[in-house]
Amino acid sequence: MQAILDQIADWLKGMLVDGIMNNLTGMFDAVNQQVSDVASQVGNTPQNFSPGVFSMIRNISESVIIPIAGLFLTFIACYELIQLIIEHNNLANFETWIIFKWIFKTTIAVMLVTHTFDITMAVFDVAQHVVDASSGLISGSTEVDAAALADLRTTLETLEVGELLGIFMQSFIVQICSMILSVVIFVIVYGRMMEIYLMTSLAPIPFSTFGNREQSHIGQNYLRSLFALGFQGFLIMICIGIYAVMIQSVTFTDDIMMSIWGVMGYTVLLCFALFKTGSLARSVMSAH
Repeated sequence: MQAILDQIADWLKGMLVDGIMNNLTGMFDAVNQQVSDVASQVGNTPQNFSPGVFSMIRNISESVIIPIAGLFLTFIACYELIQLIIEHNNLANFETWIIFKWIFKTTIAVMLVTHTFDITMAVFDVAQHVVDASSGLISGSTEVDAAALADLRTTLETLEVGELLGIFMQSFIVQICSMILSVVIFVIVYGRMMEIYLMTSLAPIPFSTFGNREQSHIGQNYLRSLFALGFQGFLIMICIGIYAVMIQSVTFTDDIMMSIWGVMGYTVLLCFALFKTGSLARSVMSAH
């Protein structure tokens, strides 16, 4: 009778150990897949990330937004000319260089509007260069070492059925939480690129304000926002590098669940840090 009970206990232990390892493997795989996707996608420029979407955004901007920007530019150019006339006593103190100055400023403003996408893409080309350079310096894998998982299985096999059942329930909860966090990471990375597409679609309008000193703060703030979005990718890479160092410091000791919850805690910290990269980049660039 005792032999039968021992066989049943061994069968339950084997089933629980396999279940725990499957939960943990699924947890690590879900997070690692999203983290590796972050590292590969964050350095892409808008035209490389999704050429189809970029082409659509560019066509809409050039056919719909640029004419509106032209109206803004015309209004600003006329306003600037009126201001020049008033400032020089209704041309009573007229000097030839004034009108040439106005023509030069208006020409520059027109060139900025007509080359809006070239300028915006140059911003992201610079940001991509920085991200690519940083990815070569950031070392370390975000995956949990296979040897650590093997040691974990060995430790699990020494535990009793009651302890294994508790660990199985906790690992199941952690697996669900990690899947939710992997979705959060996906939303952050792809949401940033969506924001870039939305920002670039309206680019001609703020660029049309550079012809007037009083209104140019709109274009200046827009450029700062573009640089903030571009260099947010650099901050995301820094977060990935920090996460890689932290995850490798986790050691699966006899307190298995503490180690597992430690990995979970680092993943939550990664999501929180990724959320903060956008506001931090805007703060550094003084964009609002």
